[in-house]
Amino acid sequence: MLAQRMSLLSGSGTAAAREAAKIAAAGGRQIIDLAAGEVMIEPPISVREGAIAAIKAGTSRYTDSIGLPPLRAAVAERLSAETGIGWNTENIVITAGAKQGLLDAALAVLDPGDEAIIIRPCWPTFAAQVLLAGAKPVFVDARPPAYIPDIEAIRAAVAPRTKAIIINSPNNPTGAVYDRATLQAIGNLAINCQMWIISDECYSSFVFTVARHESIVMAHPGVRARTILVNAFSKQLAITGWRLGYFAAPREIVSAAKKLQSHTTSNANVIAQHAILHHLQVGDGSFEREMHQRLSDVRNNGLRILSGLHDVTPPNADGSFFFYLDLRRLVSALPAGGPVRSTDDIAQSLLQEAGVGSVAGGAFGDVNGLRLSFGGLPGLVEPGLRRVVETLNNLKAGQAVA
Repeated sequence: MLAQRMSLLSGSGTAAAREAAKIAAAGGRQIIDLAAGEVMIEPPISVREGAIAAIKAGTSRYTDSIGLPPLRAAVAERLSAETGIGWNTENIVITAGAKQGLLDAALAVLDPGDEAIIIRPCWPTFAAQVLLAGAKPVFVDARPPAYIPDIEAIRAAVAPRTKAIIINSPNNPTGAVYDRATLQAIGNLAINCQMWIISDECYSSFVFTVARHESIVMAHPGVRARTILVNAFSKQLAITGWRLGYFAAPREIVSAAKKLQSHTTSNANVIAQHAILHHLQVGDGSFEREMHQRLSDVRNNGLRILSGLHDVTPPNADGSFFFYLDLRRLVSALPAGGPVRSTDDIAQSLLQEAGVGSVAGGAFGDVNGLRLSFGGLPGLVEPGLRRVVETLNNLKAGQAVA
């Protein structure tokens, strides 16, 4: 018999959507996968060269459980430049992807019976990790079309056992980018209620409607002592499978992570660590700028295509690389007895009939949403979105005829 904690977990809806698209493609169908949460582009040469050099040098031994000191120092230096706030090596932990950093944070600050506030729609891993820590996820719904959380709704969710709030801006899946006033209000609430802030900033490189990403520690420097800022190289350098992330936090959290990682992964992959260190030392930022420009162009074209939707408000897509559609009006207009009655049905219809992979909003705790990635190849994303528009616009008419 398995441990009881396993009954708390369900499979990842995003992973299931990716797998469904792969199975359909393996069957010989031409599938345009808009489900994947990654950018389809070759990693920068500097990263590849750094990995090859480390392999040729015979690099194969353990590192410190929280990462190579030179890499931690390089991350601290870059983060200081990006935020305008001083960070040093003692504030940085290198992790096996952002997921490990988020789990470290949950295990370090949450006791069984504690509560953690999560803004929904949300990446499902947040709630899963809170449950693994023995705590209770408490959801606060952010409403369309902006999906910016209401501070009064967050305040109403605070209870005596509330220990942390998990925020994610730019947001997966909604693409929302929290404004300064919202971040400051969350910061004030965290200070007044003595909550930890776990800030997932993995999409910080992908902001399209403002000049740059603003971390909560920039909007409200007073929260630094109670914030765990989690990020990764996976998205920004297109190396999702390399599993290398980091977080910046107060020293007591770093100390806790050192203990946790010494008993779990020992250390993040040493070749990946050297590869990223080399990139941070020699990279000139051109790869990041070119990828951002590519995504910006695809986003702009995608928004024009999606503006042709009926009964669906076009998304904002201010950040990340996702279009998030609110299908509430469309679903409510569908015949009650028809074969398509939910966003799960719509995602299945898109895959089976239009050959487009997507992720239904139920994976993110939102029965009305549908996530479409624009991180794929530009030559595929745009025709994929046209298929989506055609399929959704035909749904109501097609079912009425049936």
